[in-house]
Amino acid sequence: MAYWLFKSEPDAWSWDDQVAKGDAGEEWGGVRNYQARNNMRAMKLGDLGFFYHSNVGKEIVGIVEVCRTSEPDSTTDDPRWDCVMIKAVEPLLHPVTLEDCKVWPGLENMALIKSMRLSVQPVTAEEWAIVRRMGGLTE
Repeated sequence: MAYWLFKSEPDAWSWDDQVAKGDAGEEWGGVRNYQARNNMRAMKLGDLGFFYHSNVGKEIVGIVEVCRTSEPDSTTDDPRWDCVMIKAVEPLLHPVTLEDCKVWPGLENMALIKSMRLSVQPVTAEEWAIVRRMGGLTE
């Protein structure tokens, strides 16, 4: 299993919006960055990701699961763009802020800090475990 982080501006698509989609999930469409697209192409069913509120809040608020692998993005006719579908799994008990991640030991190389503008990014197993604990979740 691999781990990921999905960024969304909460005024456009929030954690609550994601939760409301239930087990059907929602297409993670509209991504127009090749590296982010390639990350989605690498995802497998059951991979997990953090749901991050960007711009407003700047915090990791929940965990999502990939429930459909990469397919053409329905928001465009351009064949270069693909996306996955994700569903909400559980909220973090305590949101983990970007500022917390910047100073927490073991997270200094996290893509969230090093590649801040990338909208879909990998998370290592160590980073995954640290952020889960920071958010009040046990392994």
